[in-house]
Amino acid sequence: MMRFPEHILKQRLSRLKEELARRGIDAIMVRTRSTFTYLTGTKWLRPALLVPVDGEPIAFIAKNEEEGFLERTWIRSIVTYTDGGDLMAKVSGTIRGYGYKVMGLDYSLDRDAYAVFYEMFRRLNPTVKVVDVGQMIMEMRMIKDEHELNAIRQAGRIAVRAMERVLSAIEEGVSETDIAAEAYSVLYRQGSEEPHVYVNIGPNPRIHAEPFRDNIARKGVFVTVTIGADYNWYYANMTRIIFVGEPEGIARRAIECTDEIYSAAKELTKGGVKFIDIMKKLDKIYAKYELVDHRVIGYVHGVGLQIEETPITTILPRDRFMQVKPGMAIALVHAPIVLKGYGQVKREDTFIVREDGILEPVTHET
Repeated sequence: MMRFPEHILKQRLSRLKEELARRGIDAIMVRTRSTFTYLTGTKWLRPALLVPVDGEPIAFIAKNEEEGFLERTWIRSIVTYTDGGDLMAKVSGTIRGYGYKVMGLDYSLDRDAYAVFYEMFRRLNPTVKVVDVGQMIMEMRMIKDEHELNAIRQAGRIAVRAMERVLSAIEEGVSETDIAAEAYSVLYRQGSEEPHVYVNIGPNPRIHAEPFRDNIARKGVFVTVTIGADYNWYYANMTRIIFVGEPEGIARRAIECTDEIYSAAKELTKGGVKFIDIMKKLDKIYAKYELVDHRVIGYVHGVGLQIEETPITTILPRDRFMQVKPGMAIALVHAPIVLKGYGQVKREDTFIVREDGILEPVTHET
């Protein structure tokens, strides 16, 4: 039942151990689900994985779940626990038993990166030096292997099918939850296991908005739909808009600006170029349309085991200074134009950066 070859997963572990050894870190405790999946080959609720520089990784699995976990992973060293307190006690006891002095924790933007886990870990292990390895792991995950890229390509095909269904269903009177329901119906039936759908019906813009049942489409507003489809836990995402009625004035100008920004971003984003340099050129286009003050800063983010991961130029300013590299999977143009009274305007697709530095489209234009 494993979805990725064992030798690929072990290669990831070897690269991680080499980096830990180079930094003088004895082991890391993985509590984020995406990194847990990256190393074990399967997602799991309440992820907990101890990865030592020397020795085999140890997965901490709830009692009676171990057989199901072992069917889906190459990991063979298992410690079972009965509740959250027992889990933390066994993690801390294992760390003390091996005498680790320097431990890495994955502080990240992952949905499972709850601060309470880290604070509890520090209290239970006061003699251990804790090092943040989140950025190190994310940069390692940033360059995808062919197995990951193929999963992202399949996710892209699923996203396109769902978007085509959604766009045909948008009309006056439908709600954000009506639109989301159409998307989720396709996504789950096509094999997505944890899709994300964000819908914003104007006039009040909300970026990456969870759908509201009482936001109803009416004339003179934008309907913005973002779909994140996953396949084997890897994501591709895309965004499309529909204006209800006939756009005029600033609404028309925002559509034209978005089209030009999208085309320019695809052309400018090539291997070896820094994202910040592309952003500066895109800002000249926003300025031409007098929309600089309406755009969100940052135009691209990575996709993979998370719908948004490194590089995330809208959230982490440091990522704007990264270079475009072969093996990246990225979504652009991520940042919308935000218009009070109309909603938001955005066009976004997922691309893979090929070995020659050119973008390969994963989600096609609809």
